[in-house]
Amino acid sequence: MDAEERTVRIHITEDGDDTRARAVLTTRDTADLTGRGRARSNPVDRPVPEIGDEFAASRDLEDLAVRLHDVAAGDIVTPAGPVQA
Repeated sequence: MDAEERTVRIHITEDGDDTRARAVLTTRDTADLTGRGRARSNPVDRPVPEIGDEFAASRDLEDLAVRLHDVAAGDIVTPAGPVQA
């Protein structure tokens, strides 16, 4: 059984109440895929920066998962070509 490793890097930036995250998936076969997420804290909530980081990171991973799914779906359709009658 062959093993393959894929790396995801999550970059998180904060600007006041706004937290943005970017997840980048690197493989040897495809160009990097990037997912993006954002979280904004409610001014009435207690200040816990980790919560914004977690929400933004979870949202960028979700976006990345959708993009990866789209790539895989495209890989299925592209090589198959037109349906033979």
